[in-house]
Amino acid sequence: MTEAMHRVLIIEDDPAVEKVVSALFETDGFRVVNANNCELAIRRAQSARPDICILDLGLPDRDGVTFIAQTRTWSSVPIIVLSARTQDDQRLAAFYAGADDYVLKPFNGAELLARTWAIMRRVVRSTHPQALLRLGGTEVDLPHRVARRAAGEELKFTPLEYRILEYLVRRANEIVTHTDLLNEVWGPQGDVRALRVYVASLRRKLEPDPLRPRYLLTELGIGYRLITCEAGPPSPS
Repeated sequence: MTEAMHRVLIIEDDPAVEKVVSALFETDGFRVVNANNCELAIRRAQSARPDICILDLGLPDRDGVTFIAQTRTWSSVPIIVLSARTQDDQRLAAFYAGADDYVLKPFNGAELLARTWAIMRRVVRSTHPQALLRLGGTEVDLPHRVARRAAGEELKFTPLEYRILEYLVRRANEIVTHTDLLNEVWGPQGDVRALRVYVASLRRKLEPDPLRPRYLLTELGIGYRLITCEAGPPSPS
């Protein structure tokens, strides 16, 4: 797929903002699809299959977080929130629902495009992870984004859980700082509190006892370390 074929779904109910954002992406070679409410956005996400979504949270019919949550039930398409909401709980709600990034209004167009391409590059890079990883009695199938326990239970990873785990696998047995992990997964505006929530969720899927982790360890005040003999040497960055 060439850059000119990338498709962006812009979900914005303010006509002036929608016009500016659409022109920004069209100038950068994207094919633009628009929606001005949550219900229409969900339909167009299903029909147009965009490569990335730019989402305002203050939609007239439902909150934009609803779009994120519903889309995450069937798609891992990257979603960047573009919102004037500045409260931490509002930002975290978007991340918990499955947003990939959060950009505040008023925004810098060049920065929004840079974040868009950074996320899309990470999606491309994450399509070639190590195939299988064993953590005790749990087998992790990275290409299919699932973990299988010895009893046969299958647990799927959310897009953000997957990207965190894939990066830790590439840096297996090394200390990975909060900053490195946040930059890799979210970009410079990543939130350590959101990272802790996703790490706790990964532990529930990977660890025999999530409260006493054996594989996904916390390095106090620094970051995390994934302990595994099966991971092999880390791949080049």
